[in-house]
Amino acid sequence: MSLTESTGPVAEYGEKVVAVEPGGIEPVGDAERHGKPLQLLWTWASPNLEFATIYVGVLAVAVFGLDFWQAVLAVVIGNGLGSLTQAILSARGPDHGVPQMVLGRIAFGFKGNAFPALLMSLMAGVGWFAVNSVSGAFALSTLTGLPALLCLVIVVGIQVVIAFFGHNLVQAYEKYIFPVLAVVFAITAVVIFTKASPGSVGGTGGTGGFLLSVGAAFGYTAGWNPYAADYTRYLPRSTSKRAIGLSAGLGLFLSTSILMLVGVASATIGKPGLDNPTAAFTSYLPSALASATLLAIALGSVAADVLNIYSGALAVLTLGIRLPLAWRRAVVAVVYGAIGFVLAWLSLDDAGSAYENFLLVVSYWVAPWLAVILVDQYLRRGTQAQVGPLLADTRHGNWAGFWAFTIGLAVSVGLFANQALYTAPVPKAVPEVGDLTFLVGFVLSALIYFFLKRPSLNRERATPGSGG
Repeated sequence: MSLTESTGPVAEYGEKVVAVEPGGIEPVGDAERHGKPLQLLWTWASPNLEFATIYVGVLAVAVFGLDFWQAVLAVVIGNGLGSLTQAILSARGPDHGVPQMVLGRIAFGFKGNAFPALLMSLMAGVGWFAVNSVSGAFALSTLTGLPALLCLVIVVGIQVVIAFFGHNLVQAYEKYIFPVLAVVFAITAVVIFTKASPGSVGGTGGTGGFLLSVGAAFGYTAGWNPYAADYTRYLPRSTSKRAIGLSAGLGLFLSTSILMLVGVASATIGKPGLDNPTAAFTSYLPSALASATLLAIALGSVAADVLNIYSGALAVLTLGIRLPLAWRRAVVAVVYGAIGFVLAWLSLDDAGSAYENFLLVVSYWVAPWLAVILVDQYLRRGTQAQVGPLLADTRHGNWAGFWAFTIGLAVSVGLFANQALYTAPVPKAVPEVGDLTFLVGFVLSALIYFFLKRPSLNRERATPGSGG
């Protein structure tokens, strides 16, 4: 069966929850399509109702030096941009019924797409998996008194089991955990905001700190963009794209913005406690609420990492790995989770020390990747039927996408990155600029791809029967 064929008239997986999702990255057939756009609200809200989201707001004040209102504006801008692109990408999922990184083959070519797919699999497994698993393990350890390593085993074990079963169980977990997380964090937010002292932080970060905060918030929220179509590809083809985009975008924007603002507010109460931020945050809460919040943090980390394992496994399969197994996605998810566990274990003694740098690095590669994807989608508007065959065509070599992405990434990082290990010439010479890497990378890659690809697409449209 080719990548563009339907899986047949009889649903084998359908809406079954406790059943292993078969296959890998093949298109979802019409008989398997189910669900409604509303489910995307909790699909993208639940994984962000966790402490890693709160900590981005803490960083804006405690590390990047913003005052309360500067930090509020920075995180809202960063989250708004990342949520908007999430809405756009999510709406495309039902068209072809394939994961987001498979859709990337249209813009990057079959082989050229391997580079961003590899970066995505590393981001999900090496970065986010470790961040969220360690956060959940520490929260569970603080709550129960159990050793952190044992708590890590428990948290990762739950994550791997859910991701092993696949799409429907992942969606079910996000749905049923959402009200629990929403209620706990809503009460926590009220307590934190009533104790906040917005005027207690002076704001010494200036323009540089503001741009760093925008970049960190964007990196966090847009970090979900390479996952977007993974959770809309099962929706019926006739589903309203506007409803899909609105549900996905709002679920992501509201959850990230509210919790980041809680983090901003908490940083104005007292010393943030960067060595153990979870303990510092819950110390502001009454004991019963602190315990409930610690449990919510652990459950929220599971909500985030089941997406990381599931989508990370899909990205690995997009690299061209062939497994003659009916459960190939499930098998890859287990292996992926095992590797992520080892990496999280190794980071237990140094958790969170480089979180702000990781967020910025995510924005570095996601921004130029987004630029190529969005410009390609714009240039090919109205030609969905023609691009379908490109998804499985191993001869499709759209190297314009690869080079636009690579050049945009290299130039923006080389000139504008502002990291502890590497400070580029521009921020070194003018520290006030903060970190413009994601913005420069996006604009540069968008322009390069537009001018490289538009002429060839115009020629293809003028030639009947051509494609690519």
